[in-house]
Amino acid sequence: MKVKFNRWMLAASAALLVATGAQAQVDMSKSTVTATSKQMNVPTDGKFNKFTAQIAFDPAKPAAGSANLTIDTGSYDLGDDDYNKQVRGAEWFDAAKYPTATFVSSAIAPAGGNKFNVTGKITIKGKSQTVTVPVTVAQSGATETFDGALPIKRSQFDVGTGEWKDTSIVADEVVIKFHIVAAKK
Repeated sequence: MKVKFNRWMLAASAALLVATGAQAQVDMSKSTVTATSKQMNVPTDGKFNKFTAQIAFDPAKPAAGSANLTIDTGSYDLGDDDYNKQVRGAEWFDAAKYPTATFVSSAIAPAGGNKFNVTGKITIKGKSQTVTVPVTVAQSGATETFDGALPIKRSQFDVGTGEWKDTSIVADEVVIKFHIVAAKK
């Protein structure tokens, strides 16, 4: 079985990407969470079509901020119905048993200029890990954007089991990228 989807666990990781927040209303129509993996050394991108984010962030007081992201693992879209069905299955995201991946921040620290390090717990397929996500915050009028990328190892979350556990076809590293747009309240 050939499958083109290394972004499975990315979904969860993606959750952590939202890490920095903004006391704001997230504009889901302008926000994205994607996962990029490599299959036979060729980058493959997928997008999570359904996710929610709650962000509280003041750049003057980053330590008081928080970010929570919940991703619908069944919404991962590789652009092909057969691949999408397979990635939702038990060997990959097991979306029936684990319908969501999450990221919950525990600390936000300045990293110079408009950059912040967001630490928190990412959970995918019931397995959790503490991670730190570098996030760039930009403001334009009353709108803030939060951009970041988090590399994770799919094997640490049991994404890609059975014949897919071997990382020679689908690489172990997946990069979860996020672009969160929020309007300050």
